[in-house]
Amino acid sequence: MAPSFDDGNFLFDFVVQKGNGVKGLVDNGIKIVPERYIQPPKERIDKKIINSRIQELVAIDLSKLNGPENDQVVRDISIAAETLGFFQVINHGINLELLESLKNAAHKFFSQPPEKKAIYLKGVSPSPLVKYGTSFVPEKEMALEWKDYVSMMYTNDNEALSQWPHECKEVALEYLKSSTKMVRKLLEILFGNLGAKLDDTRFESLTGLKMVNMNFYPTCPNPELTVGVGRHSDMGTLTVLLQDGIGGLYVKLEEDVEEGKDEWIEIPPIPGALVINVGDTMQILSNGRYKSAEHRVRTTSSESRVSVPLFTTPKPSEKIGPLPQLVEIDGFAHYKQVLFGDYMQNFFGKAHEGKKSLDFAQNNSA
Repeated sequence: MAPSFDDGNFLFDFVVQKGNGVKGLVDNGIKIVPERYIQPPKERIDKKIINSRIQELVAIDLSKLNGPENDQVVRDISIAAETLGFFQVINHGINLELLESLKNAAHKFFSQPPEKKAIYLKGVSPSPLVKYGTSFVPEKEMALEWKDYVSMMYTNDNEALSQWPHECKEVALEYLKSSTKMVRKLLEILFGNLGAKLDDTRFESLTGLKMVNMNFYPTCPNPELTVGVGRHSDMGTLTVLLQDGIGGLYVKLEEDVEEGKDEWIEIPPIPGALVINVGDTMQILSNGRYKSAEHRVRTTSSESRVSVPLFTTPKPSEKIGPLPQLVEIDGFAHYKQVLFGDYMQNFFGKAHEGKKSLDFAQNNSA
């Protein structure tokens, strides 16, 4: 007989503290979403409404860089970063078989018995580089997110291969290294568009901390009541995301069509494509020219899905702030200089709240 998850304390202990995760709920045969996961109405994702606004974002072909269409590709990347903050890329130089292996490895990790995953829980993980968990900051969330994850921080190849979970370490490391080359290319374009140069020192300062996450969204009996991930922007420089073919990633449009009503579009999965999104760090550096994208993830009742983001961020010891030449042009710094470690602490110190994380760096002086 399935245990009762009506008791919020029992549920929290089972899912979060014992490491069973959302998958543990599903494996126990729950038929309705526990109250702890029911989102307030304004945070729910109405697929019937949003589906009418799916935008088939044209994937940007990176193989056309340095060819006759180079200038157009550069423009497309820059415009996407200035407007939606999201774009997709194809012919990116990352082996498509590797991407399929990455999705398989994610499913393999999460299909393990709970006790195999729980060894990586915060506070007991044998490695400071690996953390397994569920939701975002479950201790501070009014409603939990319908997601389990494993996060792998990169320091060097040897530590990744010796400390990351063996089910996914090799393929995750190859994904990180291949994607970093592409991130360098994209950042060179985005900095060039700002009239700045990306040298080795600046690249390292902006991407010195890298994390590969594997996210698992189990099937949900009441997807209309839940979210896989709540509305947020990423804190870092650029995020590279591998979607599977199921979909469910939604991005907020900058302009609201009706006052007080947000407009969202779905980023549809394109075979072989990778999703790129701008993080808060790039919005700060560009003095607001580039937009960190507010996004969220829907759950589904049809099948479990995975996604694999690579987060490239500054090291905690780096200071970030608007590029001086842009402040000179604009006549005002929209953001102040902040230590990225302080920004991270603020970001992870509260539940997802859209783009409120940027308030931490806002320059409020006239």
